[in-house]
Amino acid sequence: MVFTREKITNYYLHDTAVENVFINEFVPDAPGNFVKTYLFALMYANIRVSMSNEDMAKQLSLPIEEILAAWTYWEGKGIVRKHYPDPAERLHYRVEFIDLKEKIYGKNGKTKSRTDKLPEGLKGIISDKDLKEMYSRIEQLTGRLFQGKEPMAIMDWIKDYGLSTEFILYAYEYCVKKQNNSRLNYVGAVVKGWAEKGLKTTADIEEHLLENDNRHYLYKRVMKALGFSRNPTEEEKRIMDTWFDDFSLDINKVLSACKKTSGISNPNINYVNTVLTSKSKANTGDAKESGGDSLIPAVMRSYETDRAANEAAAAERRKEVYKAVPRISEIEEESRKISMEISKKMLSKGASADIKELKNRFDALMNEKSYLLTDNNFKIDYMEIQYTCPLCKDLGILDSGARCSCFARKLSSFGKKV
Repeated sequence: MVFTREKITNYYLHDTAVENVFINEFVPDAPGNFVKTYLFALMYANIRVSMSNEDMAKQLSLPIEEILAAWTYWEGKGIVRKHYPDPAERLHYRVEFIDLKEKIYGKNGKTKSRTDKLPEGLKGIISDKDLKEMYSRIEQLTGRLFQGKEPMAIMDWIKDYGLSTEFILYAYEYCVKKQNNSRLNYVGAVVKGWAEKGLKTTADIEEHLLENDNRHYLYKRVMKALGFSRNPTEEEKRIMDTWFDDFSLDINKVLSACKKTSGISNPNINYVNTVLTSKSKANTGDAKESGGDSLIPAVMRSYETDRAANEAAAAERRKEVYKAVPRISEIEEESRKISMEISKKMLSKGASADIKELKNRFDALMNEKSYLLTDNNFKIDYMEIQYTCPLCKDLGILDSGARCSCFARKLSSFGKKV
Protein backbone atom coordinates (compact mmCIF):
# COMPACT_ATOMS: atom_id res chain seq x y z
CA MET A 1 0.00 0.00 0.00
CA VAL A 2 1.28 3.45 -0.93
CA PHE A 3 0.29 6.53 1.04
CA THR A 4 0.15 9.93 -0.59
CA ARG A 5 -0.83 13.39 0.54
CA GLU A 6 -2.35 16.21 -1.44
CA LYS A 7 0.27 18.76 -2.37
CA ILE A 8 -0.37 22.23 -1.00
CA THR A 9 0.38 24.76 -3.71
CA ASN A 10 -0.38 27.95 -1.77
CA TYR A 11 2.67 28.65 0.37
CA TYR A 12 0.58 30.75 2.78
CA LEU A 13 -0.97 27.46 3.94
CA HIS A 14 2.40 26.01 4.94
CA ASP A 15 4.08 26.38 8.34
CA THR A 16 7.67 27.46 8.93
CA ALA A 17 9.44 25.65 11.75
CA VAL A 18 11.92 27.80 13.67
CA GLU A 19 14.33 26.02 16.00
CA ASN A 20 14.15 27.07 19.64
CA VAL A 21 17.94 27.23 19.84
CA PHE A 22 17.80 30.02 17.22
CA ILE A 23 15.15 31.94 19.17
CA ASN A 24 16.85 31.51 22.53
CA GLU A 25 20.51 31.91 21.60
CA PHE A 26 20.51 34.27 18.62
CA VAL A 27 17.37 36.43 18.53
CA PRO A 28 18.09 38.43 21.77
CA ASP A 29 21.36 39.84 20.37
CA ALA A 30 20.58 40.10 16.67
CA PRO A 31 19.51 43.33 14.95
CA GLY A 32 15.80 43.25 14.13
CA ASN A 33 16.24 43.52 10.36
CA PHE A 34 18.69 40.60 10.40
CA VAL A 35 16.12 38.42 12.19
CA LYS A 36 13.47 39.56 9.69
CA THR A 37 15.75 38.57 6.79
CA TYR A 38 16.54 35.17 8.31
CA LEU A 39 12.90 34.25 8.97
CA PHE A 40 11.64 35.50 5.61
CA ALA A 41 14.28 33.50 3.71
CA LEU A 42 13.69 30.45 5.92
CA MET A 43 10.04 30.44 4.82
CA TYR A 44 11.08 30.31 1.16
CA ALA A 45 13.76 27.71 1.87
CA ASN A 46 11.16 25.40 3.42
CA ILE A 47 8.97 25.54 0.31
CA ARG A 48 12.01 25.50 -2.00
CA VAL A 49 11.17 28.73 -3.80
CA SER A 50 14.07 30.72 -5.24
CA MET A 51 14.38 34.39 -4.34
CA SER A 52 17.27 36.79 -4.92
CA ASN A 53 18.65 39.21 -2.35
CA GLU A 54 17.32 42.07 -4.50
CA ASP A 55 13.80 40.60 -4.46
CA MET A 56 13.99 40.10 -0.70
CA ALA A 57 15.04 43.72 -0.24
CA LYS A 58 11.96 44.86 -2.15
CA GLN A 59 9.64 42.48 -0.28
CA LEU A 60 10.95 43.58 3.13
CA SER A 61 11.34 47.26 2.20
CA LEU A 62 14.99 47.16 3.21
CA PRO A 63 18.13 48.43 1.49
CA ILE A 64 19.97 45.67 -0.38
CA GLU A 65 22.98 46.46 1.81
CA GLU A 66 20.96 45.45 4.87
CA ILE A 67 20.15 42.05 3.34
CA LEU A 68 23.80 41.45 2.43
CA ALA A 69 24.91 42.52 5.92
CA ALA A 70 22.37 40.12 7.43
CA TRP A 71 23.80 37.13 5.59
CA THR A 72 27.33 38.11 6.57
CA TYR A 73 26.14 38.37 10.17
CA TRP A 74 24.43 34.96 10.18
CA GLU A 75 27.36 33.33 8.39
CA GLY A 76 29.61 34.71 11.10
CA LYS A 77 27.36 33.14 13.71
CA GLY A 78 27.82 29.78 11.98
CA ILE A 79 24.15 29.14 11.25
CA VAL A 80 24.11 29.64 7.45
CA ARG A 81 26.58 28.90 4.65
CA LYS A 82 27.11 30.95 1.51
CA HIS A 83 27.67 29.04 -1.75
CA TYR A 84 29.10 31.06 -4.65
CA PRO A 85 28.27 29.81 -8.18
CA ASP A 86 30.86 32.28 -9.44
CA PRO A 87 33.69 32.77 -6.92
CA ALA A 88 34.55 36.08 -8.55
CA GLU A 89 31.04 37.45 -7.97
CA ARG A 90 30.83 37.94 -4.20
CA LEU A 91 27.43 39.65 -4.12
CA HIS A 92 25.47 36.74 -5.59
CA TYR A 93 25.34 33.45 -3.73
CA ARG A 94 23.06 30.72 -2.49
CA VAL A 95 22.31 30.58 1.23
CA GLU A 96 22.13 27.22 3.01
CA PHE A 97 20.44 27.08 6.43
CA ILE A 98 22.29 24.90 8.93
CA ASP A 99 20.28 22.51 11.11
CA LEU A 100 21.24 23.71 14.59
CA LYS A 101 19.94 20.63 16.44
CA GLU A 102 22.01 18.37 14.22
CA LYS A 103 25.08 20.52 14.77
CA ILE A 104 24.62 20.21 18.52
CA TYR A 105 23.50 16.60 18.83
CA GLY A 106 24.82 15.02 15.63
CA LYS A 107 23.23 12.46 13.37
CA ASN A 108 21.28 9.32 14.28
CA GLY A 109 20.33 10.70 17.65
CA LYS A 110 23.83 10.25 19.08
CA THR A 111 24.60 13.12 21.40
CA LYS A 112 27.92 14.80 20.74
CA SER A 113 30.00 17.17 22.79
CA ARG A 114 28.20 20.49 23.15
CA THR A 115 31.41 22.41 22.52
CA ASP A 116 33.64 20.33 20.26
CA LYS A 117 31.05 19.85 17.51
CA LEU A 118 29.48 23.27 17.47
CA PRO A 119 30.18 25.64 14.57
CA GLU A 120 32.44 28.59 15.37
CA GLY A 121 29.48 30.93 15.85
CA LEU A 122 28.04 28.70 18.57
CA LYS A 123 31.26 28.13 20.49
CA GLY A 124 31.29 30.26 23.61
CA ILE A 125 27.54 30.93 23.55
CA ILE A 126 26.97 27.95 25.81
CA SER A 127 30.25 27.90 27.75
CA ASP A 128 30.43 31.69 28.12
CA LYS A 129 26.75 32.20 28.93
CA ASP A 130 27.35 34.79 31.64
CA LEU A 131 29.54 36.82 29.30
CA LYS A 132 26.96 36.65 26.51
CA GLU A 133 24.17 37.70 28.87
CA MET A 134 26.24 40.62 30.14
CA TYR A 135 26.97 41.90 26.63
CA SER A 136 23.32 41.49 25.62
CA ARG A 137 22.10 43.36 28.69
CA ILE A 138 24.60 46.21 28.19
CA GLU A 139 23.44 46.67 24.60
CA GLN A 140 19.84 46.79 25.83
CA LEU A 141 20.72 49.38 28.48
CA THR A 142 22.68 51.63 26.15
CA GLY A 143 20.36 51.16 23.19
CA ARG A 144 23.26 50.54 20.81
CA LEU A 145 25.42 47.70 19.54
CA PHE A 146 29.01 47.48 20.71
CA GLN A 147 31.45 49.31 18.50
CA GLY A 148 35.21 49.36 18.33
CA LYS A 149 37.08 47.99 21.33
CA GLU A 150 34.34 48.32 23.96
CA PRO A 151 34.06 44.54 24.64
CA MET A 152 37.83 44.35 25.07
CA ALA A 153 37.81 47.34 27.43
CA ILE A 154 35.13 45.66 29.56
CA MET A 155 37.25 42.52 29.76
CA ASP A 156 40.22 44.64 30.89
CA TRP A 157 38.09 46.02 33.75
CA ILE A 158 37.07 42.53 34.82
CA LYS A 159 40.64 41.25 34.68
CA ASP A 160 42.45 44.27 36.13
CA TYR A 161 40.08 44.90 39.05
CA GLY A 162 38.84 41.35 39.63
CA LEU A 163 35.20 42.33 39.05
CA SER A 164 32.11 40.26 38.32
CA THR A 165 29.80 40.63 35.32
CA GLU A 166 27.12 41.72 37.82
CA PHE A 167 29.38 44.61 38.91
CA ILE A 168 29.88 45.76 35.29
CA LEU A 169 26.14 45.60 34.60
CA TYR A 170 25.42 47.68 37.70
CA ALA A 171 27.94 50.29 36.55
CA TYR A 172 26.33 50.58 33.11
CA GLU A 173 22.84 50.73 34.60
CA TYR A 174 23.93 53.46 37.03
CA CYS A 175 25.58 55.53 34.29
CA VAL A 176 22.65 55.19 31.87
CA LYS A 177 19.74 55.63 34.27
CA LYS A 178 21.24 57.96 36.88
CA GLN A 179 23.81 59.93 34.91
CA ASN A 180 22.33 59.70 31.39
CA ASN A 181 25.77 58.85 30.03
CA SER A 182 26.74 55.51 28.48
CA ARG A 183 30.03 56.58 26.90
CA LEU A 184 32.78 54.02 27.36
CA ASN A 185 35.22 56.47 28.95
CA TYR A 186 32.60 57.68 31.42
CA VAL A 187 31.56 54.17 32.47
CA GLY A 188 35.22 53.22 32.72
CA ALA A 189 35.90 56.15 35.04
CA VAL A 190 32.98 55.11 37.26
CA VAL A 191 34.15 51.48 37.35
CA LYS A 192 37.72 52.53 38.17
CA GLY A 193 36.55 54.91 40.88
CA TRP A 194 34.41 52.27 42.57
CA ALA A 195 37.12 49.61 42.30
CA GLU A 196 39.79 51.91 43.77
CA LYS A 197 37.47 52.59 46.73
CA GLY A 198 37.52 48.84 47.42
CA LEU A 199 33.96 48.22 46.22
CA LYS A 200 33.62 44.68 44.90
CA THR A 201 29.93 43.79 45.03
CA THR A 202 26.67 45.51 44.12
CA ALA A 203 25.86 45.65 47.83
CA ASP A 204 29.10 47.60 48.39
CA ILE A 205 28.13 50.00 45.60
CA GLU A 206 24.61 50.57 46.92
CA GLU A 207 25.93 51.31 50.41
CA HIS A 208 28.48 53.70 48.96
CA LEU A 209 25.86 55.51 46.87
CA LEU A 210 23.53 55.72 49.83
CA GLU A 211 26.20 57.58 51.75
CA ASN A 212 27.70 59.69 48.99
CA ASP A 213 25.35 60.09 46.05
CA ASN A 214 24.00 63.64 45.82
CA ARG A 215 20.34 62.69 45.60
CA HIS A 216 20.61 60.28 48.52
CA TYR A 217 22.33 63.06 50.46
CA LEU A 218 19.34 65.32 49.81
CA TYR A 219 16.95 62.56 50.90
CA LYS A 220 18.86 62.14 54.17
CA ARG A 221 18.81 65.88 54.92
CA VAL A 222 15.04 66.05 54.40
CA MET A 223 14.41 62.96 56.53
CA LYS A 224 16.63 64.34 59.27
CA ALA A 225 14.81 67.70 59.16
CA LEU A 226 11.54 65.81 59.70
CA GLY A 227 13.02 63.94 62.67
CA PHE A 228 13.39 60.54 60.95
CA SER A 229 16.49 58.38 61.26
CA ARG A 230 15.29 55.76 58.74
CA ASN A 231 15.77 55.66 54.97
CA PRO A 232 12.90 57.02 52.85
CA THR A 233 10.42 54.69 51.18
CA GLU A 234 10.19 54.51 47.38
CA GLU A 235 7.04 56.66 47.43
CA GLU A 236 8.74 59.26 49.64
CA LYS A 237 11.66 59.33 47.20
CA ARG A 238 9.28 59.86 44.29
CA ILE A 239 7.63 62.80 46.06
CA MET A 240 10.98 64.39 46.93
CA ASP A 241 12.14 63.92 43.33
CA THR A 242 9.25 66.10 42.15
CA TRP A 243 10.48 68.91 44.42
CA PHE A 244 14.02 68.83 43.04
CA ASP A 245 13.26 67.89 39.42
CA ASP A 246 9.81 69.25 38.54
CA PHE A 247 9.68 72.29 40.85
CA SER A 248 13.46 72.93 40.55
CA LEU A 249 13.67 73.76 44.26
CA ASP A 250 16.96 73.92 46.09
CA ILE A 251 17.51 72.14 49.40
CA ASN A 252 17.17 75.33 51.46
CA LYS A 253 13.62 75.95 50.24
CA VAL A 254 12.69 72.34 50.98
CA LEU A 255 14.20 72.51 54.47
CA SER A 256 12.33 75.76 55.07
CA ALA A 257 9.07 73.94 54.26
CA CYS A 258 10.09 71.09 56.58
CA LYS A 259 10.31 73.57 59.48
CA LYS A 260 6.58 74.20 59.13
CA THR A 261 5.99 70.67 60.44
CA SER A 262 7.41 71.60 63.85
CA GLY A 263 3.97 72.59 65.07
CA ILE A 264 2.14 69.40 64.07
CA SER A 265 2.02 66.16 66.06
CA ASN A 266 2.89 63.81 63.18
CA PRO A 267 5.30 65.41 60.68
CA ASN A 268 5.41 63.66 57.32
CA ILE A 269 6.45 63.99 53.68
CA ASN A 270 2.86 64.47 52.47
CA TYR A 271 2.40 67.59 54.61
CA VAL A 272 5.60 69.13 53.25
CA ASN A 273 4.53 68.17 49.73
CA THR A 274 1.22 70.01 50.19
CA VAL A 275 3.09 73.13 51.33
CA LEU A 276 5.55 73.05 48.41
CA THR A 277 2.94 72.18 45.79
CA SER A 278 0.64 74.98 46.89
CA LYS A 279 3.51 77.44 46.94
CA SER A 280 4.61 76.39 43.45
CA LYS A 281 1.13 76.89 41.98
CA ALA A 282 0.43 80.13 43.81
CA ASN A 283 3.75 81.84 43.29
CA THR A 284 5.21 81.38 39.83
CA GLY A 285 7.81 83.97 40.64
CA ASP A 286 9.29 81.68 43.24
CA ALA A 287 11.17 79.74 40.63
CA LYS A 288 12.78 82.88 39.29
CA GLU A 289 14.03 83.73 42.78
CA SER A 290 16.12 80.60 42.68
CA GLY A 291 18.01 82.02 39.70
CA GLY A 292 19.52 79.55 37.27
CA ASP A 293 18.14 76.53 39.15
CA SER A 294 14.72 77.03 37.54
CA LEU A 295 16.30 76.92 34.07
CA ILE A 296 18.26 73.69 34.54
CA PRO A 297 15.45 71.34 33.39
CA ALA A 298 15.03 73.38 30.18
CA VAL A 299 18.79 73.34 29.59
CA MET A 300 18.96 69.56 30.09
CA ARG A 301 16.06 69.09 27.67
CA SER A 302 17.94 71.16 25.10
CA TYR A 303 20.90 68.76 25.45
CA GLU A 304 18.53 65.86 24.75
CA THR A 305 17.25 67.67 21.65
CA ASP A 306 20.82 68.30 20.44
CA ARG A 307 21.80 64.67 20.96
CA ALA A 308 18.72 63.33 19.17
CA ALA A 309 19.28 65.61 16.17
CA ASN A 310 22.99 64.81 15.93
CA GLU A 311 22.42 61.05 16.32
CA ALA A 312 19.74 61.11 13.61
CA ALA A 313 22.09 62.99 11.28
CA ALA A 314 24.84 60.43 11.91
CA ALA A 315 22.43 57.57 11.19
CA GLU A 316 21.59 59.12 7.82
CA ARG A 317 25.28 59.51 7.00
CA ARG A 318 25.89 55.85 7.88
CA LYS A 319 23.11 54.79 5.50
CA GLU A 320 24.69 56.94 2.81
CA VAL A 321 28.08 55.27 3.31
CA TYR A 322 26.63 51.73 3.44
CA LYS A 323 24.79 52.35 0.19
CA ALA A 324 27.88 53.71 -1.53
CA VAL A 325 30.33 51.17 -0.03
CA PRO A 326 28.52 48.00 1.20
CA ARG A 327 31.82 46.47 2.30
CA ILE A 328 32.04 48.97 5.18
CA SER A 329 28.89 47.53 6.76
CA GLU A 330 30.46 44.07 6.55
CA ILE A 331 33.69 45.35 8.08
CA GLU A 332 31.86 46.83 11.06
CA GLU A 333 30.04 43.56 11.74
CA GLU A 334 33.23 41.50 11.33
CA SER A 335 35.18 43.81 13.65
CA ARG A 336 32.44 43.63 16.26
CA LYS A 337 32.52 39.83 16.10
CA ILE A 338 36.32 39.79 16.45
CA SER A 339 36.14 42.17 19.41
CA MET A 340 33.67 39.84 21.13
CA GLU A 341 35.91 36.86 20.39
CA ILE A 342 38.93 38.63 21.90
CA SER A 343 37.00 39.30 25.10
CA LYS A 344 35.99 35.62 25.30
CA LYS A 345 39.61 34.55 24.82
CA MET A 346 40.68 36.91 27.58
CA LEU A 347 38.00 35.55 29.89
CA SER A 348 39.01 31.94 29.28
CA LYS A 349 42.72 32.84 29.49
CA GLY A 350 43.28 31.87 25.88
CA ALA A 351 46.72 31.80 24.26
CA SER A 352 48.25 35.26 23.91
CA ALA A 353 49.24 34.39 20.33
CA ASP A 354 45.58 33.81 19.44
CA ILE A 355 44.56 37.11 21.03
CA LYS A 356 47.36 38.93 19.22
CA GLU A 357 46.25 37.42 15.91
CA LEU A 358 42.66 38.52 16.52
CA LYS A 359 43.81 42.05 17.40
CA ASN A 360 45.88 42.17 14.21
CA ARG A 361 42.81 41.15 12.21
CA PHE A 362 40.79 43.83 14.00
CA ASP A 363 43.40 46.50 13.20
CA ALA A 364 43.53 45.35 9.58
CA LEU A 365 39.76 45.75 9.26
CA MET A 366 39.93 49.24 10.75
CA ASN A 367 42.66 50.17 8.27
CA GLU A 368 40.58 48.78 5.40
CA LYS A 369 37.58 50.79 6.59
CA SER A 370 39.64 53.99 6.72
CA TYR A 371 41.00 53.33 3.24
CA LEU A 372 37.54 52.67 1.78
CA LEU A 373 36.14 55.84 3.34
CA THR A 374 38.89 58.12 2.06
CA ASP A 375 39.03 56.33 -1.31
CA ASN A 376 35.33 57.10 -1.76
CA ASN A 377 35.71 60.76 -0.76
CA PHE A 378 34.34 60.39 2.76
CA LYS A 379 36.11 61.78 5.82
CA ILE A 380 37.28 59.09 8.24
CA ASP A 381 34.88 60.35 10.93
CA TYR A 382 32.02 60.94 8.48
CA MET A 383 29.81 58.24 10.05
CA GLU A 384 30.47 59.35 13.61
CA ILE A 385 28.13 61.57 15.61
CA GLN A 386 29.11 65.23 15.19
CA TYR A 387 28.28 66.68 18.59
CA THR A 388 27.33 70.31 19.14
CA CYS A 389 29.82 70.26 22.01
CA PRO A 390 32.64 67.76 21.40
CA LEU A 391 33.89 68.09 24.98
CA CYS A 392 30.82 66.70 26.77
CA LYS A 393 29.19 65.14 23.68
CA ASP A 394 25.96 67.05 24.32
CA LEU A 395 25.51 65.81 27.88
CA GLY A 396 26.52 68.92 29.80
CA ILE A 397 28.75 66.75 32.01
CA LEU A 398 32.37 65.76 31.43
CA ASP A 399 33.75 62.27 32.07
CA SER A 400 35.12 63.59 35.36
CA GLY A 401 31.57 64.38 36.49
CA ALA A 402 32.10 68.14 36.37
CA ARG A 403 29.83 70.53 34.47
CA CYS A 404 31.03 71.27 30.95
CA SER A 405 31.87 74.86 30.04
CA CYS A 406 29.02 74.83 27.51
CA PHE A 407 26.51 74.38 30.35
CA ALA A 408 27.07 77.92 31.63
CA ARG A 409 26.67 79.30 28.11
CA LYS A 410 23.40 77.44 27.61
CA LEU A 411 22.15 78.54 31.04
CA SER A 412 22.94 82.16 30.21
CA SER A 413 21.25 81.88 26.84
CA PHE A 414 18.08 80.44 28.34
CA GLY A 415 18.10 83.10 31.06
CA LYS A 416 17.93 85.84 28.42
CA LYS A 417 14.83 84.22 26.91
CA VAL A 418 12.90 84.19 30.19
